[in-house]
Amino acid sequence: MSTLSNKRIIVGITGGIAAYKSAEIVRRLQDRGAEVRVVMTPSAEEFIRPLTLQALSGHPVHADLLDPEAEAGMGHIELARWADLLLIAPATADFIASMVHGRGNSLLNALYLATPAKVAVAPAMNQGMWSHPATSDNMRTLEQRDVLVFGPDNGIQACGDIGEGRMQQPEDIAEQVANCFQSGQLSGKKVVITAGPTREAIDPVRYISNHSSGKMGYAIAAAAIEAGAEVTIISGPVALAAPDRCTIIPIISALKCTARQWPPAAMPIFLLPLPLSPTIGRSVSPSKRLRKTADSIELKLEKNVDIVSAVADNFNDLYVVGFAAETQDIETYARDKLARKKLDAIVANDVSRTDVGFNADDNEAWWITADSSQAFSKRSKAQLARDIIEAISERLER
Repeated sequence: MSTLSNKRIIVGITGGIAAYKSAEIVRRLQDRGAEVRVVMTPSAEEFIRPLTLQALSGHPVHADLLDPEAEAGMGHIELARWADLLLIAPATADFIASMVHGRGNSLLNALYLATPAKVAVAPAMNQGMWSHPATSDNMRTLEQRDVLVFGPDNGIQACGDIGEGRMQQPEDIAEQVANCFQSGQLSGKKVVITAGPTREAIDPVRYISNHSSGKMGYAIAAAAIEAGAEVTIISGPVALAAPDRCTIIPIISALKCTARQWPPAAMPIFLLPLPLSPTIGRSVSPSKRLRKTADSIELKLEKNVDIVSAVADNFNDLYVVGFAAETQDIETYARDKLARKKLDAIVANDVSRTDVGFNADDNEAWWITADSSQAFSKRSKAQLARDIIEAISERLER
């Protein structure tokens, strides 16, 4: 059974008789490890009570587009950014049509328009409605927009008709949700990722470090594993659980993290989200530096090792992605680093903000190569990680 560990899924429920199956879908997704939030259209509440879904999901059910209490907590834009997948099950003929035409007159419609996450629909309708040319045209349009379609099944319907249009069974839908994260884009590839901070000793008690939590690097590792890669994480000290099916090489100091440690065959793709402490003590005191009565302590520092440049210089057959954590002129500084360090690509983000970057669960970034630039609006680090992996796979296919 495919896992959904650490995945965030919104289950959108529209007004059809198959809505009674949505409760079981929520449970099946949770059984696979997903965190689930539920959004209902007003007509869906005629078929199944929100209290049922709240009890199953463990979270309040969202229903109203203009809800002051919801906007004060997790508003619809934040909810859209939170998700790794928006699953609309059941998706009625009317709601599918509203998706095609970009209507934003309900909370669920607004989430569809706003989310950067994957979107999937599980159609449920009468067999005549399903076979109508208008519905067929709408489904083709959604598929062209990369909306995933689960089903429908063929069988006896609530109205007594027999034919295509029944929503798939909850377990089948949960399995397809899990499979949609297994892209295979990096199947057979080996990826090395650095993550977290480094700590450069001043004396046995103190060190120089930075604010990196490692969340972005670990999210990229999880996305690379989903894409079929064999992943190694070179990790500074972090308070994070390692993704399943990866190798962890723990480090403390950047001096222990040198390009000479990894032969080229082990890492055709190299990503470096780890923001090294830029300086280290020129000489580390063997005992604690005592302040005593002095008002200051003088430290002599020198530049740290430059792992990014070392990797790019020594291994020409690698695809090397650097990261630029900046506080101003983000793209300008990132392009300079891209050229100076001879990187294939660079991911740049603004770490002066508190809502993205260091320690935050969300991020906003630019994917930059020598001939292109792509902006990724604010989204979860898990979703941004998948976007980065997709950008890498597209480059490797050229």
